[in-house]
Amino acid sequence: MDRKICVVTGATNGVGLETARALANRGATVAVLGRNGQKGAETLASLRKTARHPDALRFFQADLADLSQVRRLGSELGQAYPRIDVLINNAGLINARRRVTVDGFEETFAVNHLAHFLLTGLLLEPLRAAPAARIVNLSSNAHLAGRLDLDDLNREHRRYSTFGAYGDSKLANLYFTYELARRLSGTPITVNAVHPGAVASGFSLNNGGVASFVMGLVRPFFLSSEKGALTSIHVASAPELAGVTGRYFYKSREKQSSKLSHDTAIAQRLWALSETMTGIRYP
Repeated sequence: MDRKICVVTGATNGVGLETARALANRGATVAVLGRNGQKGAETLASLRKTARHPDALRFFQADLADLSQVRRLGSELGQAYPRIDVLINNAGLINARRRVTVDGFEETFAVNHLAHFLLTGLLLEPLRAAPAARIVNLSSNAHLAGRLDLDDLNREHRRYSTFGAYGDSKLANLYFTYELARRLSGTPITVNAVHPGAVASGFSLNNGGVASFVMGLVRPFFLSSEKGALTSIHVASAPELAGVTGRYFYKSREKQSSKLSHDTAIAQRLWALSETMTGIRYP
C-alpha cells in the first residue's frame, strides 16, 4: 500500500479511523473525511504518530447529509488527487427518530447510501486513472432486515423504524455494490462490500430513547473498532483479491448476502432513483 492514494469516509472515529490508521501505517497516502474540523485535526495528529509518511495525510471536511457539501468534497478530492487507488465508503449513521436532510431526504438513507452513490460517481475519473482501483462499500448483515420500498424511500408513508431504516440503507449499499460492479465490468476497477461485524463504534451516536437503551445493553458484546476494520483493510489491500469484484465479505472471507440483495431489477430501479435524487449521471 506504500504511496497508494486512499480515501476513507467517516474516518474520524470507529471503524473508519482504524481503517485509516492501518492504511497510513502501511505507507498509504490517506484522505481522512469527516464532518467536524476539530475532530479532523485531532485525528490527523493521532494518525501521524505512527504513519509511515506523516505528511501524506490530509483531512477533508464535509457533512454527508448535505449533498451540496458532497459535491464540493468530490471537487476538492478530484483536484487534490488526479489518481485514487482506494475509495472506502465507510461513513454511516443510525437514527432513533426520522430526520430529514436539507435536501429533503430521510437522513439514514441519505448518508448511508445517497452520499456515497454521489461521491463515488464524482470520483470515477481519478479512480479510472489508477492502475487497478478498489471501491469498498461498508454494508452490514443488517441488510437481512431490509425491505426497500422504492415508492417510499424517504419513509414518509410508513411508520419509522430505527433498525428498519438502517437495514434498508445497508441493503441499498449492496444493490449499489453489485450494480456498480456490473457496470464497471471489463475495467480494472473492482467494487466489493463488507460487513465489519457488530462494532462498538460512533455510528450509533444519533440514537435516543429505546434504541439507545438497546445499544447500551448489547455494546459489551460488540467488537472493537480495530477488529471491525480488519475486513475493510483486507478487501482494500489483499493481493489475492486483485480483479475480484461484486462480492460481499465478512471476517475477511467471501460471504453470501441475501437472495433479495441480488435482485437486479430492484438494483437497476434503485440506481435510476438514486441518480434522480442526487442529480448525478454515471457515464
